[in-house]
Amino acid sequence: MKKSVLFFIVLACAVAVRAGYLADIQVHSDAMNKDVPVAVIFPDAYKAGDTRYPVIYVLHGAGGSYQTHSRAGHPIYSLVDQYGVIAVCPDGAKTSWWLDSPVDPTMKYETFAAKELVAYVDKTYRTLAQREKRGITGGSMGGHGACYLALRNKSVFGVVGNIYGGVDMRPFPNNWDIKLRLGTIQEHPEYWEQYSVITLAKDLKDGELSWLTMIGNKDFFLQVNRNLHQMLADNGVRHYYIEAQGAHTHEFAIEAFPVMFRFINTYFTEGRGHL
Repeated sequence: MKKSVLFFIVLACAVAVRAGYLADIQVHSDAMNKDVPVAVIFPDAYKAGDTRYPVIYVLHGAGGSYQTHSRAGHPIYSLVDQYGVIAVCPDGAKTSWWLDSPVDPTMKYETFAAKELVAYVDKTYRTLAQREKRGITGGSMGGHGACYLALRNKSVFGVVGNIYGGVDMRPFPNNWDIKLRLGTIQEHPEYWEQYSVITLAKDLKDGELSWLTMIGNKDFFLQVNRNLHQMLADNGVRHYYIEAQGAHTHEFAIEAFPVMFRFINTYFTEGRGHL
């Protein structure tokens, strides 16, 4: 389904009175033999009682860190409180692309984010430890990561939110260190094919994931997201696609997050993500 213009800003106008709070932690990765910094943002109500909460994993873009979405003033603080969810923001080593690199054995960020981190969070905090209460979202490289991890780990995540993600890496062979993760496209064209979201999504069946994409009409990832949207539509996969005024900017992502959290929350509460 295609929405347009500034529809998502209208949906984002609710104001939360309270705000969530932050814990900065280190989570050990056996796969990479190192500790990875992670920001965990809790709803205010988590402080008291024994309630268990759904979890939304939030992935940063290229050049970012676990602090990208946990800085003071980010809308996530009010959103976790508004919807009663925990947000988990892991570090992705600036340009990991959230995958297990086939050419660099030190980069195993799919294993970390989708397996080790999820296991740690569910063991350590009061979560609802099931795919129906677990979502993933992110922007740019993080949008790719959210889609990639959800597609490859459908038993872990039930709903995915893509904010201007790099869902097909092949048109960008010299950008954002992708060739350091996959090798050059000349040497390993097969990796560029198989690690791109648009390739994995060819096998997605209707109903396997709730899916929302949001992108600006001046974004450099616009065409690859349009291609993914069309492919899903042609394959009969129900999903939401919002193309609005905007570019690949921090401001666009800030306006998109309230809609993304609302969409993911409808999946948590109703079993189907919708706007």
